[in-house]
Amino acid sequence: MSVVGFIGLGNGGSKLAGTLVRSGAPTMVLDQDLTAMAPLVARAKWGVARPVLHQTAFGVEMSTNDAQEVVRLGAQVAELGTHAADAPVSGGCHRAATGNILIFAGCERAIFERMLPLFGVMGRRVLHTGELGSASQLKVTTNFLASANLIAVTEALAACAKVGLDLGIAYEAIAASSGNSFVHETEGQVILNGSRDINFAMDLVKKDVGLFIAMAKEAGMELELGNLVAEIFDDGIERYGPREWSPNIIKRSEDDYNIEVITPGFPAEMLDDEPEEFVGEIRVRH
Repeated sequence: MSVVGFIGLGNGGSKLAGTLVRSGAPTMVLDQDLTAMAPLVARAKWGVARPVLHQTAFGVEMSTNDAQEVVRLGAQVAELGTHAADAPVSGGCHRAATGNILIFAGCERAIFERMLPLFGVMGRRVLHTGELGSASQLKVTTNFLASANLIAVTEALAACAKVGLDLGIAYEAIAASSGNSFVHETEGQVILNGSRDINFAMDLVKKDVGLFIAMAKEAGMELELGNLVAEIFDDGIERYGPREWSPNIIKRSEDDYNIEVITPGFPAEMLDDEPEEFVGEIRVRH
């Protein structure tokens, strides 16, 4: 495998880069925060990356970004003779840490096939979404759905607490029923623990939902639920600050109705216990 340069070692990036290093892939890392780099540099085969695009075969953007910005950056990359792809991920930091994350990949099919072995190291499943920018559009779509579902989950659990239901039983009832969701099974647990630590802050929710709203508006569509989700998180940010964990949007209900949505037996953070393995490319139905 060619040397991989990974730039940006935040909550998600550090875990994706860590998966590369753990796999034995020759990896170089770079971040403005030297303390974030140190643990990976100590384990990596190569060390510190330098952002020299004209010596790069592929430029892959893995953050959640505006599709138009991705296309603009892709044009700059192409001018240097480098192939571009946007490849945001979905599934939570706990899955990024184990290489079991889902990767969306927007690029030419030939580029996707050449990148698939690398994606297979970092992710469990990979979906080729189409042209450059399409992966970013789908990523903000899924993040909007997760954010809307988070609000629904918090209201459901808060209502259960308000009427005096056993919250452990309420969790299991939802998990076993048609009301279940990925958000309930993950964020619902850290909500009930009280830590609310899902490695994702309210300002990031607002950014991603804002990108989804802007995407729809650009196409001539006004969103009812999307705007409501944005308003609710605006209120959460005003009350608790932009860097508050996103599941703590439930504090609005706790504070307004003098309840505590916490019960014993749930973890403070999510850990991925699934086998670390590459399942393969998601096949699209036609």
